Amino acid sequence: MPGVLPDGETVPVDGALPTTALREVGARGFGVYLHVPFCASRCGYCDFNTYTAAELGAGVSRASYADTVLAELALAARVLGDAPPPRVDTVFVGGGTPTLLPADDLARLLDGIDRTWGLAADAEVTTEANPESVTPQSLKTLRAAGYTRISLGMQSAAAGVLAVLDRTHRPGRAAEAAREARDAGFDHVNLDLIYGTPGERAEDFAASLDQVVAAGVDHVSAYALIVEDGTRLAARMRRGELPYPSDDVAADRYLAAEAALDAAGFSWYEVSNWARSEAARCRHNLLYWTGADWWGLGPGAHSHVGGVRWWNVKHPSAYAQRLAAGHSPGLAREILTPAEAHMEDVMLRLRLASGLPLDVLDDAGRAAAARALADGLLDPVAYPQGRAVLTLRGRLLADAVVRDLLP
Repeated sequence: MPGVLPDGETVPVDGALPTTALREVGARGFGVYLHVPFCASRCGYCDFNTYTAAELGAGVSRASYADTVLAELALAARVLGDAPPPRVDTVFVGGGTPTLLPADDLARLLDGIDRTWGLAADAEVTTEANPESVTPQSLKTLRAAGYTRISLGMQSAAAGVLAVLDRTHRPGRAAEAAREARDAGFDHVNLDLIYGTPGERAEDFAASLDQVVAAGVDHVSAYALIVEDGTRLAARMRRGELPYPSDDVAADRYLAAEAALDAAGFSWYEVSNWARSEAARCRHNLLYWTGADWWGLGPGAHSHVGGVRWWNVKHPSAYAQRLAAGHSPGLAREILTPAEAHMEDVMLRLRLASGLPLDVLDDAGRAAAARALADGLLDPVAYPQGRAVLTLRGRLLADAVVRDLLP
């Protein structure tokens, strides 16, 4: 089931933000995240804020969801008020499975964002999708509506691995959907992989990488399996039905991904993300990683504007009820302290191929960076230029490097 939201101070009923947060909205970029919480079935590893029809219960309808989100969008416009309207640089529709909504609804939601704030002429507009939830016609409808990028949840090309993850698409369908998206005119197509699933063999992952490359996509995301408490997969492991993931296997898989993708013309730009060109990089995720602003629409969605972060109530029913009453769906918020903002800046920017400026570190942090350089974890070419950039070995140990650099 979905994980627990963090604690925080109460969000005002009208969603009002401190004046200080409104002064420079969008100065470092502005994006919109739109959460669609619906899934046809629940994958065994998933603890995202998503719901099957059986889990939703009575009173929640996919048919009315677009109208509910548009109500939050109207509230967002009131909250930002007289501040200079931000230009929307990126839109990311995530889930869940956004493409369980009719393509016309997804088009209407994008139009609502454009009418509210205005899409930049070169805006990146992404939707996530499951391979079995799109058709050539729905992809053409989305592309015509202004969607420029699609991210397909492939996870693996091996039937056994898909079964352990409770994925319902057949092996090969993700690559087919990727080709259909390119045929529909999508500028950029991503395939997501998960590695380290119990029972996955090295040759299974190699076959997945081969299929990704052959599909002709220009972006790949690859993540180690994380077993979250409360999921069906975690329960199976506690009962001894499946072994827990191995860190050594995960490292081997990561090295295999780097080798295969590099040979195919991809370059890493974030620890878990590779692109064929700079234009193929996910600009929305880069917006997150570089501390820009975004408004999160939908149940459980998180937002960040001017150093204020807040998150909406989780259940679609509670979300709809608050908006129907004219209230903000925000559950709680936090105002980041300078120390918290610095910690997140170091943690996120070090994961990027562009690296972290050494001058943002204190004396202890720079001393730790020098040790990481001596240990082969930081690039010796970038370091004299004033940047901490992870080596391949450093990427495998990224979390440990970050801990050492922070106070």
